[in-house]
Amino acid sequence: MTKLHVPEEQAFGAAPHERPVPRISIHAFVEFPDTGAALQRAGADRRLSKTHLNVQLGGIAGAVDHYHGIVTPNLLIVETRLNGQAALDELDRLAHVCDPSTKVIVIGRVNDVELYRELMRRGASEYLVAPLNPLHLIEVISGLYLEPGAAPIGRVVAFVGARGGAGSSSLAHNVGWCIAEELLINTTILDFDLPFGTVGLDFNDEPGQGVADALSAPERLDDVLLDRLLMKRGERLSLFTAPAALEREYDAGPDAYESVLDAVRQITPCIVVDLPHAWAPWIKATLVGADEIVIVGTPDLASLRNAKSMVELLRHNRPNDAPPKLVLNQVGQPKRPEIPAKDFAETLGIEPACVMPFDPALFGQAANNGQMLIELQANATSSAGVRRVAQLVTGRAVQAGQKGGSSLLSFFSKARKRA
Repeated sequence: MTKLHVPEEQAFGAAPHERPVPRISIHAFVEFPDTGAALQRAGADRRLSKTHLNVQLGGIAGAVDHYHGIVTPNLLIVETRLNGQAALDELDRLAHVCDPSTKVIVIGRVNDVELYRELMRRGASEYLVAPLNPLHLIEVISGLYLEPGAAPIGRVVAFVGARGGAGSSSLAHNVGWCIAEELLINTTILDFDLPFGTVGLDFNDEPGQGVADALSAPERLDDVLLDRLLMKRGERLSLFTAPAALEREYDAGPDAYESVLDAVRQITPCIVVDLPHAWAPWIKATLVGADEIVIVGTPDLASLRNAKSMVELLRHNRPNDAPPKLVLNQVGQPKRPEIPAKDFAETLGIEPACVMPFDPALFGQAANNGQMLIELQANATSSAGVRRVAQLVTGRAVQAGQKGGSSLLSFFSKARKRA
């Protein structure tokens, strides 16, 4: 196979601060309340959800006193109010009680290049200047536990309906197709609605046991097995279909769903997750852990109530993330009283990312034919809405000359070939 050159700007996936941190213990000894508050804010972030964070006052001196005869944690974060040689002397005292395997981040108040270099020479993992930015701190911590040469991981975009029948699945499938075909990003559409999933129907394919088989034995998932379970739809799009059958019971726990998502993230730059309209611990965990969230609602009271509940929950559990994106669907249905988009937005505190018109003819024809909206009517208002959502969740735009059959290697293939 001829190796194709892929420009750096074509790479796509989770940003450095979006990579989850593994299960580690983190202890912090700070000197100033604002540093402690920034650490607590970082600790509440979804990307540190697996870690155990303990923050207390005392600085380096407090850490030295605390760890006499006690094993130090995986990561120790210490703050000093000193600078120059005094700060280095403090760190030397810490080194006498710190285990060799413990990584140390030092926080100071002086932007001193010479101090930074000397701290690095003495074994510190990083030196940060206060005040801290929680997202930058998360990125630093993630980088400390990233294996050298590790491939990038994919970006997860979760779609959920504010109520049943809002059209969340249809929009997820169309946006996933658009990301693959028009934005040229390798994409997997993952259907987590096991008994009633429609990704097979929407793409005119037979439903398979793919997701159900993966959830039943997530520990067996690797590149080879995933390649067998995924259904290919063209050069850049793969489908992870649900069985859409009621004969079997689906009782996988949250860890299984997380493991399947983690496995798909290792091989695909973009993962579009189609979530059922239900509520369970694994659905909440999937939403909280996603890189982007799209809530699809209709202009009625039930959607408004449910969307408001979702937005408030996500704001609380994702303090360092942007709010979810809202799509108002089926707007302008004849003879149906509607809540105006302006009122909907004011209640939620979120402007709709897109307002999709009520277009039963186009959506019905697409569903019956197993085609996407853009394939049927590329210039329709609904097709423009699909493109807008695809561009918003990826931060990409269709470039001149990108449509068609040009072939790009995924960023994962590129990273592996470099290794």
